[in-house]
Amino acid sequence: MPETLSSPAETPYRWRWAALTALLVAEAMNLLDSTIVQVAGPAVHEALGGAVSDIQWFSTAYTLPFAVLLITGGRLGDVFGRRRVFRIGVTGFMLSSLACALSPSAGLLIGFRAVQGAAAAMIIPQTIGLIKTMFTGSEIAKALGSIGPVMGLSAVCGPVLGGVLTHANLFGSSWRAVFLVNIPLSVLVLAIAPKMREDRAPRRPGLDPAGTALAMLGVALIVYPLIESDAAHLSTGSWCALGAGLAVLLVFVAHQRRTARRGGRPLVEVSLFTRRVFPAALITSTLFFAVTTGLTLVVVLEKQLGESATVLSAGLTLVPWSVGMAVTSWVSGAHLVPRFGDRVLFAGLGVLLIGLLAAIFAYSAASPVPLLCALLVIGFGVGLFTPAFFTSALHVVSPQEIGSAAGLINAVQQLGATLGVAVLGGVYLGGSGGAPHAAQATFWTAAGLVLACFAAAALMRPARSPR
Repeated sequence: MPETLSSPAETPYRWRWAALTALLVAEAMNLLDSTIVQVAGPAVHEALGGAVSDIQWFSTAYTLPFAVLLITGGRLGDVFGRRRVFRIGVTGFMLSSLACALSPSAGLLIGFRAVQGAAAAMIIPQTIGLIKTMFTGSEIAKALGSIGPVMGLSAVCGPVLGGVLTHANLFGSSWRAVFLVNIPLSVLVLAIAPKMREDRAPRRPGLDPAGTALAMLGVALIVYPLIESDAAHLSTGSWCALGAGLAVLLVFVAHQRRTARRGGRPLVEVSLFTRRVFPAALITSTLFFAVTTGLTLVVVLEKQLGESATVLSAGLTLVPWSVGMAVTSWVSGAHLVPRFGDRVLFAGLGVLLIGLLAAIFAYSAASPVPLLCALLVIGFGVGLFTPAFFTSALHVVSPQEIGSAAGLINAVQQLGATLGVAVLGGVYLGGSGGAPHAAQATFWTAAGLVLACFAAAALMRPARSPR
């Protein structure tokens, strides 16, 4: 029988950090799959045939169930145990990844991608709870601070890794390698998982079937039209779906409040919204990931459409962003956040804004060097921001609220990423995509979103008690 450790003090130091590594690998693996297929999509379509619209569905079939099931995935961990649900999710993700790699047709691939997305929704929300179970004191800030960089790097590195693996054609695997890479990573995570502490909510919550159905329907009605369209060309039906989704979410909020007042067990812990810090964090996360995810798409598109670059070359353009983020996220999480707290969050947004403005002028330059330098600065800003943000957002979360908080933060990240692709992608393509001025207009829009992110982040600061 695997060893079950009952307290952080009983967990050997090396196993705590090995378990953290496994959790971060699982998180990166799942988030990479949101974007890794975007670059490989044309190769998949060429090999499997089917309708051209299937290329979009190769990503959509994963993203949609991932987004709508995240809150439910967090609640399952509260009820049945986070380590148990995590291991079930990783196993399901591994098997569905293998099925994707072996798919003989586009239809089967799309179906298995949906299973992958559902499995990912069981994995991601457990990370925060398991980390808070294994670490205490000053270590917990460092451990939680590692989540943000992993999430950000995963979003940026997806197109790069997808292009590299498809281009490498290892052992003739071509596009199938983007799914096969998940197999050894999943085996590694499952081998370490028994060393994690089991953890669940102190009071056994209910699953709230009605609330779950309302949340899934509301998020699906919002996410689906944004994935299927771009913000500049939403059809009447898409606008109706968005309106209906917002209405359903309002009904969901009312249902949660009513359930809590009656002493029931709502899907989302209503107490999270009694303090302004967490709602402000949700808005900040939505805006931030809209900027970062939308811009990575635009940078790659501009290289391909504007400069006729290869898929591999377009993906590698994001390497300075990734390097800059990797460096500053480690410095931020290990040294700056413990010393300066949420001030690092605002410093990161400031550096990000400087990088965006530099990129606007870089698109007018004849040399590619200024753009690469601007992307490096953007990476610095993102790396400074993410550890500080997650530490600030989660320090007020109680053990009873962890499942709901993790599910909500990851759900709004996916929603923000979808909004970013729709809004920034729409601005770019609507402004004659492939021309430098279209990219510049997109970066100006992103700069406006960063200013809004400043305002939302300011609300995350706890109110000062009067003297």
